[in-house]
Amino acid sequence: MKHVFNGGAWEWHEFPESDKAGIEKLAREKDPYHIDKWAANLPRMKTNHIMVDAFRKGEEWIAGTLVFKQDLTEKEDYHYFHFFVAENFMITSGLDFNVFGKDDYNLLNEQMDTCDNALEGFSVLLGEITTSSLMKIDPFEVKLNDLFWKVKKENSTGLLEEIYHARHELLVLKHLMMPLQEIKIAMEEAFGEQASGGPEYKRTCLKIERGFKIANEYQTEIDTLIRLEEVVSSHRGNEIMKTLTVLTTLFTPITALGALWGMNFRNMPELEWKYGYLFAIGLVVISTLILYIVLKKKGWAGDILRGKKRNSFFK
Repeated sequence: MKHVFNGGAWEWHEFPESDKAGIEKLAREKDPYHIDKWAANLPRMKTNHIMVDAFRKGEEWIAGTLVFKQDLTEKEDYHYFHFFVAENFMITSGLDFNVFGKDDYNLLNEQMDTCDNALEGFSVLLGEITTSSLMKIDPFEVKLNDLFWKVKKENSTGLLEEIYHARHELLVLKHLMMPLQEIKIAMEEAFGEQASGGPEYKRTCLKIERGFKIANEYQTEIDTLIRLEEVVSSHRGNEIMKTLTVLTTLFTPITALGALWGMNFRNMPELEWKYGYLFAIGLVVISTLILYIVLKKKGWAGDILRGKKRNSFFK
């Protein structure tokens, strides 16, 4: 499909990915731009890729493949399209606008009609793609807020799993925006101020910058949550080990004396004592109390015998 904008100032040629013949025909019409070389590589290009040609004045172009949508849970569920952009025309192949929605497509065409050249038109398209990524980042504010309070109220492997899932989703979204940053730089490399001076290009650059800033801030918050969760988990693990150590120490007398009097030697005078049983109990209690007092005075028991407070990280 061919679109002509701004009174014939520039053109946009849309092709399905399967329309190889249509692209080859257009390549013959635009012969100086060597579109045929770009088109020949399309079947193999299914991931992010970019090429820049700025050697011939007036015939500069950028081309490549852009993954513009990725499912946050399934690696193989993603959408991409191919593009070729010169000053007065651009070509897209395999761009599925159902992903954006019909209203966005119509609005996109109206906005492109105000652009002076294809560079500005392509910037509008990149801006729309950036906006769709930003809309996915926004819900992280609610998700992170929930995680902040969950970390305070509970401490479990499930919560750590939830935090790492959020981190992975954010990394996927950042990965989608990184090629946009590369394309932005490639446009400046190929077209110089002709690209960087346009209002739509500047607007798209601000969107990309905003997306990266938000994503970086959220990533910092998630990393802080992970460190906090790890510190709390480590502290509680240490408390558990300390508790087990103290309890083992306190039960050492009864264990040792029980083992001693559980032996089957014939000559054990304690067995004939009238008050031997009471003596044994008293010895166990007194030795246990002595151990407890020693641990308490030296501070080795810490606060493990105190009850834990609700909504507290360590107390």
